[in-house]
Amino acid sequence: MRNCLLILLLLSFSWRSNGQNHDLKSTVVNQVTLVVLGTAQDAGSPQINCTKVCCQAIFEGKQDATPVVALGIIDPVSKEQFLFEATPDITLQLRALKNSAPLEVSEIPTAIFLTHAHIGHYTGLMYLGKEVLNAQQVPVYVYPKMQVFLEKNSPWSQLVSNKNIVLKTMQVNKLQQLNSQLSVFPFQVPHRDEFSETVGYQINGPEKSALFIPDIDKWEKWETSIIDAIQKVDYAFIDATFFSGKEIQARDISEIPHPFVIESMKLFKELSPTEKAKIHFIHMNHTNPLLKPKSSESKQVEALGFNIALTGDRFTL
Repeated sequence: MRNCLLILLLLSFSWRSNGQNHDLKSTVVNQVTLVVLGTAQDAGSPQINCTKVCCQAIFEGKQDATPVVALGIIDPVSKEQFLFEATPDITLQLRALKNSAPLEVSEIPTAIFLTHAHIGHYTGLMYLGKEVLNAQQVPVYVYPKMQVFLEKNSPWSQLVSNKNIVLKTMQVNKLQQLNSQLSVFPFQVPHRDEFSETVGYQINGPEKSALFIPDIDKWEKWETSIIDAIQKVDYAFIDATFFSGKEIQARDISEIPHPFVIESMKLFKELSPTEKAKIHFIHMNHTNPLLKPKSSESKQVEALGFNIALTGDRFTL
């Protein structure tokens, strides 16, 4: 059911810019573009065995599924595409990214950047293996512990030994120059690091930049001020896993800490309208009412000057 719904999503994919729907191919010629390829938490929406109202309409085919969080970058000048996160929905996300490019490009990304070793953020790598694509040396950028995790644990180690992927170890807080127009600045954030570090990114284009932090425990645990980080960029895609603690009844919230959206909005309340408009909440759990654009919570977020990321959103870098 989930794959069928995602196929419908792919077939009906429309690209939004400033609230308008248009065909990306007809509007972008030489601009580097960031594309939102998914906005859900690791398990997507609907989630397995979910009997809640939030999943009912999707299982019944009355509402589209939401792909797992990922960003894509298109550089029409170099004819390159970069993927941030390798999700379980990678197959359709890569096709959607290819279809969005204004010229013919490879469906296989020039490089993949991973944030950490939680299932929604790296397990899509399996589709690069010999059982599926049998890809040839796709560069995958990681921090050191993530590199060791992939090299030492199967089935990921097979991707490395078969040279389906080539691991590129990023140095802490060191700029990665991708080409003449694009660079990426990686940094570590506090999260449940059972198997690897957790990385956030500042993605720099020729004109604008974007912050990408899909997972973090709490803003106050980070040695960097999130407000300062937002002020340095043009767009900020930040952790919105839970709107509030009311969503989580069956789990101990202390075991899965994230900044609640209501906490983030309180922290950001003194920002100017221009700074607030940079913020795009992303990585939403299936229980999060922000996945429903017409919910009262979504209207509240937008009324306060913030944005909610949607699959298909695009931004010029």
